[in-house]
Amino acid sequence: MKVKFHLPDFTGHFMFNLVFIEMLKKCPEYFREGVEIASIYGVFPPSLWNGGRMQKGVFSKKDIKAVINTFNERGIPLRFTFTNPMLEKKHLSDDFCNMVMNLANNGLNEVIVVSPLLEDYIRKNYPKYKITSSTCKRITDPDALCSEVKKDYNIVVIDYDLNNRFDILEKIPDKEKCEILVNACCDPACKRRSAHYESIGLQQIAYANHVRKYPESTFRIDSLVSEHPEIKQVLGCRCMERTIFDIKNLRTHITPDDIWEKYVPMGFSQFKIEGRTIHMLNLMEHYLYYMIKPECKEEARFILLKQLVVNKVLSINE
Repeated sequence: MKVKFHLPDFTGHFMFNLVFIEMLKKCPEYFREGVEIASIYGVFPPSLWNGGRMQKGVFSKKDIKAVINTFNERGIPLRFTFTNPMLEKKHLSDDFCNMVMNLANNGLNEVIVVSPLLEDYIRKNYPKYKITSSTCKRITDPDALCSEVKKDYNIVVIDYDLNNRFDILEKIPDKEKCEILVNACCDPACKRRSAHYESIGLQQIAYANHVRKYPESTFRIDSLVSEHPEIKQVLGCRCMERTIFDIKNLRTHITPDDIWEKYVPMGFSQFKIEGRTIHMLNLMEHYLYYMIKPECKEEARFILLKQLVVNKVLSINE
């Protein structure tokens, strides 16, 4: 049995994920049956193609190479969240994103897409990359979902409003190809979700352009809001601040027992844990909850915290 997890984030949570991966290697007895790390997803800021979560910062070419090599040498793909729904043709030639694609173009790494424009560009110019269809597409119609699964994608990430719709999930033709987001923090059936993705896309484009033109100046969103007033409607969303304890009350939530007792027997084997922008300690609780045996959680938590202090990722005064 293989239970494959796709984890966030290879930049902001770089060292935390590295420590966790090493624990899986050295202490496999702590982990639930069949747990594998299938990929680490995210982007190198300031990637203009990024979507789903706003990502700030700037990575040098040297640092990008180091991160790619660190995970790829362990056999773990990076999956780039190139899910910006607001891309135009002019954005395809972005120097930074194309540099990243060239640096990671070794046949192991992958991309997640929403925009047909970007998908076509990647298929033509970077055919070595495996392509994932993003949950950001918001495909909730059963027939449309089955049609998406039949397309030439390596993985299709199912919209999490369908997480516990077993009447729909059972009819998916190729469940091995599907990925289920188990810890969604968004409100179920949120009517603003697509607008939120569009807002994040506009912010990411504006940020990347700002960094390119004014590298020493602080990015401010005020001018963007005046140009796109719809952004203000989603800026106040606090769903992404929810903890592991908060999301357990949502109807889209999937428990660890659900994974092993319901979804895996149905034929699903790929599961996504979201959390690119949440605090590391919150993310740690998600990892412990989903991948560690309940009786081993306390010891695993102690080992993780100890190693994070040793690696100076976490201060003992934090």
